[in-house]
Amino acid sequence: MTRTVNHWIGGKAVEGASGTYGPVTDPATGAVTTRVAFASAEEVDAAVAAAKDAYRTWGHSSLAQRTGVLFAFRALLDAHRDEIAGLITAEHGKVHSDALGEVARGLEIVDLACGISVQLKGELSTQVASRVDVASIRQPLGVVAGITPFNFPAMVPMWMFPIAIACGNTFVLKPSEKDPSASVRIAELLAEAGLPDGVFNVVHGDRTAVNRLLEHPDVKAVSFVGSTPIARHIHATASAHGKRVQALGGAKNHMLVLPDADLDAAADAAVSAAYGSAGERCMAISAVVAVGAIGDALVERIRERAEKIRIGPGNDPASEMGPLITRAHRDKVASYVENAAAEGCEVVLDGTGFTVDGHEDGHWIGISLLDRVPTTAQAYRDEIFGPVLCVLRAETYEEGVALINASPFGNGTAIFTRDGGAARRFQLEVEAGMVGVNVPIPVPVGYHSFGGWKDSLFGDHHVYGNDGTHFYTRGKVVTTRWPDPADAPAGVDLGFPRNH
Repeated sequence: MTRTVNHWIGGKAVEGASGTYGPVTDPATGAVTTRVAFASAEEVDAAVAAAKDAYRTWGHSSLAQRTGVLFAFRALLDAHRDEIAGLITAEHGKVHSDALGEVARGLEIVDLACGISVQLKGELSTQVASRVDVASIRQPLGVVAGITPFNFPAMVPMWMFPIAIACGNTFVLKPSEKDPSASVRIAELLAEAGLPDGVFNVVHGDRTAVNRLLEHPDVKAVSFVGSTPIARHIHATASAHGKRVQALGGAKNHMLVLPDADLDAAADAAVSAAYGSAGERCMAISAVVAVGAIGDALVERIRERAEKIRIGPGNDPASEMGPLITRAHRDKVASYVENAAAEGCEVVLDGTGFTVDGHEDGHWIGISLLDRVPTTAQAYRDEIFGPVLCVLRAETYEEGVALINASPFGNGTAIFTRDGGAARRFQLEVEAGMVGVNVPIPVPVGYHSFGGWKDSLFGDHHVYGNDGTHFYTRGKVVTTRWPDPADAPAGVDLGFPRNH
């Protein structure tokens, strides 16, 4: 019998009541292994109600209580990291080492949340006027929601909820319906760590669940990571309903390689950043811009390395890249390669015919490498979200930067060079939110914030780091004036001498 993934509401698993379910497949075999309950609007309301009820006490709990729960959760998460990575591999398809890395990056944000007391310190100015003090404090918002993508089913939720609940909010998570199991296991570990019922809730589903969260009057803020069209919809809809929104969208991340770069290092970086996790990550390098005469040599080095990548089931220790999440996504990725030559691209590697013996029904696609890609090609213009790397040519540094800045996306970018002056110019001139210098995937550590520019971010706040704390709290300024105790009314003796 197919296993069912249910909701987590009010501190316990709750069976779906809508009668609607979605399939969860093993990407390596194509077989449906699980079904996931899809929430109705009423079930979303129940989760929000549980979170609102829990906020009445959690929102006023001590910092010591909140961080104590998070320290206990961190220990449990660390102890169960291999189990959670196994759930990710089974439903997403990424190789086990990639899944373990995802859990490790999520742990970074839990670490940050454990030390949230430093971030929540207020400010005090004394004697701004006679006997007048002014203090600035930060307080939680209430019920907040997170809507997260399939590519990092453990890490991206952990970009959000640890900071949110450490700040005193309660949380409703709507994870991807394609790989939902990790989120429910995390909910169980939070409960085991002592998190009160209703502080963290999980509802599964499709647009019905999403739109109800965006419209619900008791949801004060919404965090989202996903594609740009959906991010734009999330931002517009939630903002129209008076909510605070951080909506991280898609990307087309460029790597600029200058003529003085170490080409072997650049090729290694391009291969790992383009094809790692099968390219299903918003920080993947999907466009390399080769400057000057190095293009042919760089492409050849990339090709040599890419051809050696071992593709297979994510639970096979020999595999370096797994399948794509669904058959439909695999076919969409393949279409960009199949149409590339007609759009003027030189197809160096075509992975569309790849399969794995014994797993022929899996969602397989091999490595694809496109050279001399025109900026008009769909393979360049769209976020493919698969193992397809485009190489573009530029004659000069200035031409390369102009090409990058013309992109509507501005998530991450990188430059490979030995010249410090060129790198300094690049980090100031390029229009992207995250920049790597000889670092291909510049994902910030937990105590800095993650976020892009242009069509890669909708809203004013980046995720985690200081921006995360500010997003999940609101400021309050308190101005206080107390009379001097020496001026106490006659007959009230506070033990102070009468000064006048």
